[in-house]
Amino acid sequence: MKHAESHNLGSAPDFDLPDQNGNVVCLTDFEDKWLVIYFYPKDNTTGCTLEAMDFSKKIKEFEKLKTCIIGISPDTCESHCDFIKKNNICVTLLCDLGHKVADKYKVWKEKIERSTFIINPEGNLVHEWRGVQAQGHVEEVLKKLKELQKK
Repeated sequence: MKHAESHNLGSAPDFDLPDQNGNVVCLTDFEDKWLVIYFYPKDNTTGCTLEAMDFSKKIKEFEKLKTCIIGISPDTCESHCDFIKKNNICVTLLCDLGHKVADKYKVWKEKIERSTFIINPEGNLVHEWRGVQAQGHVEEVLKKLKELQKK
């Protein structure tokens, strides 16, 4: 069941995780920027591939909105590199091997529940979707981001 909520949901939980190249990425790296974090269960599965490819196809639209996109899953950096190369993915993917960040965002339910969060430039969670269906989701995120930025 899809659940979406919008308003200030408090400070975004901090994180520091390696990206696909092994470089550590932290929430503080995005101060003064909008950030979309999407959690997904597994590289190279149907829904996860669709979602990553959709975010990649729309990356220029997100950049025009001064918004960064990060995908997080419990896969290894090597798996992320293969996934990116195989599917021409152009978003940063972070490795949450012990699902510590998934736990902080309350999306770990025996595996990651596909979920997306919008974080404003002040570091606050301002919108979340839980139990996401990949098809059409990226359009929904773009639409909500535009609404939030008009406020």
